[in-house]
Amino acid sequence: MARLRLIGGAWRSRVLIVPDRPGLRPTPDRVRETLFNWLGQDLTGLTCLDLFAGTGALGFEAASRGAARVILVERDRHLARQLEENRKALRADEVEVITANALECARTWSEPVDVLFLDPPYHAHWPERLEPWLDRLVRPDGSLYLESEREIETLGAWHTVKRGRAGQVHYHLLERNA
Repeated sequence: MARLRLIGGAWRSRVLIVPDRPGLRPTPDRVRETLFNWLGQDLTGLTCLDLFAGTGALGFEAASRGAARVILVERDRHLARQLEENRKALRADEVEVITANALECARTWSEPVDVLFLDPPYHAHWPERLEPWLDRLVRPDGSLYLESEREIETLGAWHTVKRGRAGQVHYHLLERNA
């Protein structure tokens, strides 16, 4: 087991327990700090969906900054159980953990969110596979955060407005085209 420190908000410096799992890449502190500078430190009242929750770092950071509802979707049952344990340890009633496949969840999701987090496994074309459902998943004025092994300019009706790179990770904030 590893540990991951939350970097901002009400739970700043609190630690999440993270299982060692093949392919699990926690979003680094520096990247999370940049992301929440882009989104704004205060997410009060927003709804966030993380379709590839993994460690839960992005969702717990959003809840720590006041998000009213955060849904963490994780298909790995072991990781989902740890997400639930971390949720309980933080007393994070606004966080919901769903054990499901991201693609199936995207296909059936019916309630648009303000912020969608996508940090999928690399080299599996997940952004393109999810693109048909993005407009339905995110409110018209919402934001999409995406981590990828490559730089992305557009994804369907979405275009990158901010970007960064940390090592091999390209990270993007996308908004819907007007």
